[in-house]
Amino acid sequence: MKKLSVLFCFLFVGITQQTYGQLSTPAPSPYSTVSQVVGLTEVEIAYSRPAMKGRDIYGELVPFGSLWRTGANAATKISFPEPLSIEGKELAAGEYSIFTIPGKGEWTLILNKDAKVSVANYDQSKDAVRFTVKPQKTKMDFESFTIMFSDIKDNSAKINIIWENTLVPISITDPDVDQKVMAQIEEQIPTAGNNDNVYFAAASYYFENNKDLEQAVEWVDKAVEINDEKYWVMHLQAKIHAKLNNKEKAIEAAEKSKALADKAGNPDYVKLNNQLIATLK
Repeated sequence: MKKLSVLFCFLFVGITQQTYGQLSTPAPSPYSTVSQVVGLTEVEIAYSRPAMKGRDIYGELVPFGSLWRTGANAATKISFPEPLSIEGKELAAGEYSIFTIPGKGEWTLILNKDAKVSVANYDQSKDAVRFTVKPQKTKMDFESFTIMFSDIKDNSAKINIIWENTLVPISITDPDVDQKVMAQIEEQIPTAGNNDNVYFAAASYYFENNKDLEQAVEWVDKAVEINDEKYWVMHLQAKIHAKLNNKEKAIEAAEKSKALADKAGNPDYVKLNNQLIATLK
């Protein structure tokens, strides 16, 4: 019985230690990832998010003029599978660590080729780029350190580093978007056959980027010829004809698009077509 009691105690202690070893508690600086397609390239940023917790941040917790890992725990990382331009600096595809040197009126932003480096073993010779940006004051305090994307356009966006009452904007661009899209159009249009989606996408790109509208209208007319039940395609057809000053064709396409949208229960496209028709009469 004594041996059994000892064995039971041993097992109990072992179970207790194992359970304790698996205990999960909230992280002081939770890990986070944020991603955004910029142009045709997905950009991902992985970082940890410390909180203010009543502390003064810049100039105190994060000293001015000192190298900072730009977050907590491991250095913040950014990765992208295609070459991009950051603040006008061209960067090869890959993964980089992000370091900053905060200042009162200017920040230095650093992308280092060693994605696993820390402040302790940071090697400046491995910097891919360095540049300076002007910080901005926010109207409210941000309790948690935040990195977010904004100002999303066809080939560009901004990365915003935000904490306390400071925002640091960084411009990022996919410089080869037009070249990539045009290459796809040249490759896919000749073999598109009855794929109305290809003709629609090509016509839409030409319309939105002020390219050859005569070619765009040929493609969108082809898309409608293949499938005349898509009100969004007909709306594009109406807009291209309108821009070419073909008012009668534009109104005709807009009326058809409006009727299809109404039948499909899409009031947004009904409104868009009404607005377009109003400008043409």
